[in-house]
Amino acid sequence: MENLVNQLQQYYKNKKVFITGHTGFKGAWLCTLLYTLNAEIKGYALESEYIDGLYETLQPLINVQSIIADIRDKKSLQKEIEAFQPDYIFHLAAQPLVRRSYQIPAETFDVNVTGTANVLEAVIGLKNKCTVVCITTDKVYENKEDNSVLYKEDDALGGYDPYSASKACAELAVSAFRNSFFNIKNFNEHQKAIASARAGNVIGGGDWNKDRIIPDIIRSLKNNSAINVRNPNAVRPWQHVLEPLVGYLLLGGMLNDEPQKFSGAYNFGPLPNDHLSVKELVEVAIKTYGKGDWKDVSDASAPHEAGFLKLSIEKAQKELEWQPKLNAQQAIEWAVNWYKQSSESIAAYTFQQVENYLKL
Repeated sequence: MENLVNQLQQYYKNKKVFITGHTGFKGAWLCTLLYTLNAEIKGYALESEYIDGLYETLQPLINVQSIIADIRDKKSLQKEIEAFQPDYIFHLAAQPLVRRSYQIPAETFDVNVTGTANVLEAVIGLKNKCTVVCITTDKVYENKEDNSVLYKEDDALGGYDPYSASKACAELAVSAFRNSFFNIKNFNEHQKAIASARAGNVIGGGDWNKDRIIPDIIRSLKNNSAINVRNPNAVRPWQHVLEPLVGYLLLGGMLNDEPQKFSGAYNFGPLPNDHLSVKELVEVAIKTYGKGDWKDVSDASAPHEAGFLKLSIEKAQKELEWQPKLNAQQAIEWAVNWYKQSSESIAAYTFQQVENYLKL
């Protein structure tokens, strides 16, 4: 714990960190991590969709300057970023759901692409040095549906569904701003460094989104009903939420120190031999929870979802010296055990999981 915490504190202690999407699942965990590192945090996001959301539970404890506003409101966003003069920006705000993107395709592109462009345009006007990490997804790649393929950062971008395609477009926006306004060759003039992070299927406590596997499992188990599983044989790069978040923080810190070296895209996911099927995940979750069963509700007429998706994390391992600390089974156990806690103990348990993770 000491070496990792010391390294991260060197990057973030007393630094100003601006987080878009701080009220979301990953955003709340990132705020908690940065709070433990003694950073000064300002968040910009819509209100949580859930009254029992993780951010609302943690808010009294984590000292975040919270701005509730839309990432598409360019003037408001620019005003808040310029007023804060951040040392770091982590852009997480998004429409993050594949199945919802079929219902609101244009809005998905608007939030995910225009929102990213709004953040980066605001950075142009900053006078101080600023390091930006834009969070996209493992789904940005042109998926060949081949179980033997581990996608690398220089593989072709694509996207079958509106969500995946919108995130691939966000990657193109990041690249365009980096080349046009924050070219690394001119870093000494503009003092801005930009990277993007592509995480696997993130699981953990505090996620209440619909059509996400862990929240769907927990709702079914709490209601004593069978878990509906849409694609039991689909394979995904499952990882606990703390894995990529620590990766983002390492990337941000190292990018800040050596912008010419770390400006680019990075995958964060499990080890190559640790990609589980949906069926395997569900069975571990049931065993961890202590009860339950599931049924296959696959529907050929349902919106398309990828059958196979695996990431190569070789670049992050080599360049950032980042390694996943939990295997897929442990990640599932950590996530499910979070939901088994009483409402009174959730905040303390969240901090405990952060502490336990950093000790690994």
